[in-house]
Amino acid sequence: MPAIVLIGAQWGDEGKGKATDLLGSRVDYVVKFNGGNNAGHTVVIGDEKYALHLLPSGILTPGVTPVIANGVVVDIEVLFHELEALLARGLDVSKLLISANAHVITQYHRTIDKVTERFLGSRQIGTTGRGIGPAYADKINRVGIRIQDIFDENILRQKVEGALDQKNHLLVKIYNRRAIAVNEVVDDLLSYADRLRPMVADTGLILNQALDAGKTVLFEGGQATMLDVDHGTYPFVTSSNATSGGAATGSGVAPNRFDRVIGIVKAYTTRVGAGPFPTELFDQWGEFLRANGFEFGTTTGRPRRCGWYDAPIARYAARINGITDFVLTKLDVLTGLEKIQVCVAYDVDGQRFDEVPVNQTDFHHAVPIYQEFPGWSEDITGVTSFDELPRNARDYVLAVEAMSGSRISAIGVGPGRDAIVVRHDLLG
Repeated sequence: MPAIVLIGAQWGDEGKGKATDLLGSRVDYVVKFNGGNNAGHTVVIGDEKYALHLLPSGILTPGVTPVIANGVVVDIEVLFHELEALLARGLDVSKLLISANAHVITQYHRTIDKVTERFLGSRQIGTTGRGIGPAYADKINRVGIRIQDIFDENILRQKVEGALDQKNHLLVKIYNRRAIAVNEVVDDLLSYADRLRPMVADTGLILNQALDAGKTVLFEGGQATMLDVDHGTYPFVTSSNATSGGAATGSGVAPNRFDRVIGIVKAYTTRVGAGPFPTELFDQWGEFLRANGFEFGTTTGRPRRCGWYDAPIARYAARINGITDFVLTKLDVLTGLEKIQVCVAYDVDGQRFDEVPVNQTDFHHAVPIYQEFPGWSEDITGVTSFDELPRNARDYVLAVEAMSGSRISAIGVGPGRDAIVVRHDLLG
């Protein structure tokens, strides 16, 4: 049985939760392998809308074991806030597993994230201010706090003291903020120990044993390819590996166990935060996409930057991730447009680039070269098969598929849980 990686193939917010939900009844485990509560999934089930930030979206599917793996950074306060919100709505969250090796976001990480971003002024990266980057920096600097440390007060105190020795100098002398007391941090983290303990496990071992037993495991990436710290639009990226390779390091499951890589792309493109975005629209069509697509961040509420579909980015994502299947979401948002543009290449100072330029300066100055397609006006939200789509919508999907480097196996045609057209089985 398969191990499947599901990743965003643009700049995030592509609708990964919807794809996870589509697979949910056929999946035994859903694993979050990177990121923290700096990105969100919105999942619509019937008349109910669920906004998840830290939890894997599989937690909404009965029978699925949701896993927060070692590659995630965990804000424990946010974790319990989300769990309590789901419990209040009658959902069972008792199967959640959390890696003992996952790192913890503390209050000093959140503080440093916010003051550092403000200090950058016009050079701001556009972080969510939730402490994700500083927590990953501590992990790499080997001064991080792990989930397992919360169960040993002596080790926890030593690690917090070591971290604050440096950080308080930074806060007080550079940013003119108050010092953070060791006891304040330690007491806060220890207060969660009893509630955390039943959830914490050797998740890498459990996932490998599940695959050995023939279970289906879905690895759900946070953020997206163009925000990957190695392969994205650096430095306007997240602090983890959001590409398929991150699924192995972020979970403890070896690369040769993965069978499929599913990439999620919108029928257009969006981005939140700063950084280059060649197809961004500043006219009425950008506003059309934002309004019709409800393009506001699940986690931050920030309006998303909107633009036309970018085929070179899709090809790049297909190559970097080894994508076997694309899921094209929000095709319905394009309904009502007389003409639809697709970026097929870039012009950089008179030179044509058919692929994403490796040089960040070139990408920043890239001007999209567009191919125009006729739109459609028919409502497609009730469509259940590809042949039922209007001809122009079918032609658009087929053209985008031919440009994107892998087959489009499913198409989102509305916000509802079942508003999806399946062309190929995502599990085979």
